[in-house]
Amino acid sequence: MSNVAVSTPSRIPSHLVFDFDFMAPPGHEDDVHAAWKNAVAGAPDIFWTPRNGGHWVAVRADDIDVIHKDAERFSHESVTIPRQHGMRLAPLEYDPPEHAALRAILSPSFGPKPMQELQDSVRVLCRELIDGLYARGECEFVQDFAKRLPIIVFLRLVDLPLSDREYLLVLTEKSVRGDAQQREEANQGLSAYVQKWIVERRAQPSSDLISKIVNAKIGGQPLAPDVTFGMLANVIFGGLDTVAASLSFVTRWLADNPQVRRQLAANPAMISDADEEFYRRFGIPQTARVITRDFEYKGVPFGRGDQIMVSKTLHGLDERRYPDPFKVDFHRKRALHAAFGDGPHRCPGSFLARQELRIFLEEWLVRIPEFSIKPGSKPVSSSGMVNGMLSLPLVWDVK
Repeated sequence: MSNVAVSTPSRIPSHLVFDFDFMAPPGHEDDVHAAWKNAVAGAPDIFWTPRNGGHWVAVRADDIDVIHKDAERFSHESVTIPRQHGMRLAPLEYDPPEHAALRAILSPSFGPKPMQELQDSVRVLCRELIDGLYARGECEFVQDFAKRLPIIVFLRLVDLPLSDREYLLVLTEKSVRGDAQQREEANQGLSAYVQKWIVERRAQPSSDLISKIVNAKIGGQPLAPDVTFGMLANVIFGGLDTVAASLSFVTRWLADNPQVRRQLAANPAMISDADEEFYRRFGIPQTARVITRDFEYKGVPFGRGDQIMVSKTLHGLDERRYPDPFKVDFHRKRALHAAFGDGPHRCPGSFLARQELRIFLEEWLVRIPEFSIKPGSKPVSSSGMVNGMLSLPLVWDVK
């Protein structure tokens, strides 16, 4: 099992060793963010854990910011723990200068202008999904809404059949929340799935994102097959589960905080500020970097080939950066959060993710301003490379 402790390299002093399993911090089923913070309480700012193959963990926002921006010492070669060999997610797992050319293929499709053009269709879809649920007076929010909105938006963006939704959701779940074997199964399943679309979009290219990827060239040369697949995998897996998780964590918090929820419903202009605070408070992904050479950083003896986890969860809950970090405060003095990363690898899909959360809040709070956790049930969250909500039963009165 991956969480069985391995031996610690002799170069690592004992005071920097701290037993932490990111796949299952105690209490993650009830509140994954509190579980992460509690699990590293008393740990050094940067520590080595022998779990999941052995790796470093950066706890503090200041250090995570440094690592995000320093690809020369902290490579994106593998962003998962344990390391995956073979297919690399593009452009995420490429360092400068290769990264810039690959990112340039994706960025235009996720810029402010195309996102502005997309927002009307996102709003219509949001209303349709809410209307389909309203008369029931209840829903299991994760399956009935949170996982439906982003994947339908995505399938329309890349012009894939809506009937493929369930299959892609299964692959995404394995990829972002599974162990090493399940992630490999997801990659194999996706490889088989995309092959026909690669052939079709090369033969009959259109304006959709898949057509742009499979027909892209760098320096006049087409992308290598593994790079094309890595980019398609990144696009498909990268935004579906994270957006669903954000929607679910925010909705759970709103269900538990009716007074603030009513303020947002009565003052929708507050939603843009609320979005940023929600992203700070409810960090979703954890990513890893690979140490490129032996060096010392703040007394920590990094070794070439070591991995270090940079957690968006811990960044957003660092009390040194964000006083009273568990409090959701829409008037909090702005500080740059790390929900979408930082530096050249900052998530190109952040415009779309922000848009989906904002439009959801605007539409849901108009239609269903009063809702709560279903009596006799409880939400279930989960930990891993990507935090998630597995279940969120809601109820409301139908008028």
